[in-house]
Amino acid sequence: MIEKHIILEDIDLVTFYGVNNCNLQMVKALYPKLRIVARGNVMKVLGDEEEMCQFEENIQALQDYCAKYNSLNEETILHIIKGEGQSLRPEGSDTAAICYSISGRAIVPRSENQKRLVDDYQTHDMLFAVGPAGSGKTYTSIALAVRALKNKEVRRIILSRPAVEAGEKLGFLPGDMKDKIDPYLQPLYDALQDMIPAQKLQEYMELQTIQIAPLAFMRGRTLNDAVVILDEAQNTTTQQIKMFLTRMGHNTKMIITGDITQIDLPRSTRSGLIEAMTILRDVKGISFIEMTDKDIVRHKLVTRIVNAYKEYEESKSIKQINENKDEDANSDKL
Repeated sequence: MIEKHIILEDIDLVTFYGVNNCNLQMVKALYPKLRIVARGNVMKVLGDEEEMCQFEENIQALQDYCAKYNSLNEETILHIIKGEGQSLRPEGSDTAAICYSISGRAIVPRSENQKRLVDDYQTHDMLFAVGPAGSGKTYTSIALAVRALKNKEVRRIILSRPAVEAGEKLGFLPGDMKDKIDPYLQPLYDALQDMIPAQKLQEYMELQTIQIAPLAFMRGRTLNDAVVILDEAQNTTTQQIKMFLTRMGHNTKMIITGDITQIDLPRSTRSGLIEAMTILRDVKGISFIEMTDKDIVRHKLVTRIVNAYKEYEESKSIKQINENKDEDANSDKL
């Protein structure tokens, strides 16, 4: 008789053990000769060496399945341990899935440009994804980062945004610096919470495996073994985006997202994103994905709103051009 301690990693324990420990009880029933006691993320197992080896292999397979699909049920346990059941892939799974949400839903590219972003991620170390609100730039980018972390391709995920006030000054917001900055980073938290179970996400944040920080805190850092995402990059200045892009280290992927129609910078300040796209357009190893209103995957009204604003801006530009022509004509007459 031997005793082993198996540490469960990279999984949500509630999902793994099941409601009221139903998954754990099934595993115990399938291994009646082993004495299995679970405490937190440690499984203490006592029994015969040969059966223990088989048990370890199957528990690892269950962990891998749970980490990938964020789900585990009795059918899957039977399939892995006894070879019974239809398939190892859960209902609703997709071969094109980037990763899976905490509910087990497959997160897949939902437009041609989203698919191009996923494909170009494999062949480029730096990507610029620019497009209107709701086109899935940030969500798809974070899904790629979560997949890379789960597959152990990188050691950490770093997410950043410029803290540009949109109508409110930071000083008027309550709390310390973290409390003041968090509202600007909430969209990043939302995406992560959809893909990583709450307990695991909290652990990642505490260990700094996942870091969310304002752009100003990036200066002086070298970012190695990471997927680094800069969101809302249209609100960076020339100096800020140059500083960010030069943080890139070994085994690092960078994704820069933004919407050049929603610039909150002062009128006299040029967007660093627009300038960077012009300067770096022909640099080898950088991919540029320009999304359109056809890529919008939110409510259908979002597409209509984006188009309405686009038409308004175009008509305003035409009107301004005509007014300038009239002024020039009047000046010539005088």
